Amino acid sequence: MGDTLAFLHTAQVHVQTFGSLARELAPELNVQHLVMEDLLADARTLGVDNTGLVTRVHEAMREAAADGALVVVCTCSTIGGIAEKTATGGAFTALRIDRPMADRAVRSGPRVLIVGAVESTLDPTRSLVLSAATQAGVGIRANTLLVEDAWVHFQAGDIARYVQTLAESIRAAASASDVIVLAQASMAPVTALLGNLGIEVLSSPGLGVAHAVATLRASRTAWNLSPT
Repeated sequence: MGDTLAFLHTAQVHVQTFGSLARELAPELNVQHLVMEDLLADARTLGVDNTGLVTRVHEAMREAAADGALVVVCTCSTIGGIAEKTATGGAFTALRIDRPMADRAVRSGPRVLIVGAVESTLDPTRSLVLSAATQAGVGIRANTLLVEDAWVHFQAGDIARYVQTLAESIRAAASASDVIVLAQASMAPVTALLGNLGIEVLSSPGLGVAHAVATLRASRTAWNLSPT
């Protein structure tokens, strides 16, 4: 116990992405993954306020922590707001991957464009960004862009086409924005195609994992635990 960081994913592809990030930032940590694709599928059909879904997300977060993780990160932006409210009994810290991204976005505004490939992720991400702005005491205008035709490529495993479709739509809509927020972790590769856009394009994996590692190290210090 004490050197374990756990992730709750809703897509298998995220295991490699987040495992690599965690190893790069903190090679001393034990990294564990729990994949539950049905949580996102049900959130899209039932809505994130569904009582049964909320219960299952909380149970999944606790399951991810069962082997002694001090920090559990939900990497799905659609259910992240549910996940971070998990009652942990002080046994671990529950995080959502996109909160650090939102905190940074509101400092880069005021015109924030939130981009998603799945409609169910837009409202939760917009709510998060607005909440971050309130906490930071800044005024922003948060608009959303749904690139619905991109998601089918992700589901088919054609990540290159998924990323290209997103990049084209973002480039066409970006002129009225000060910062772009990529609402889904799977969208992170888009940043490489938008380096010359002239405005900041934010994705959640790198910022979120860095925050999770810092949180775990602080928790480990508080518990007087040493890495193994």
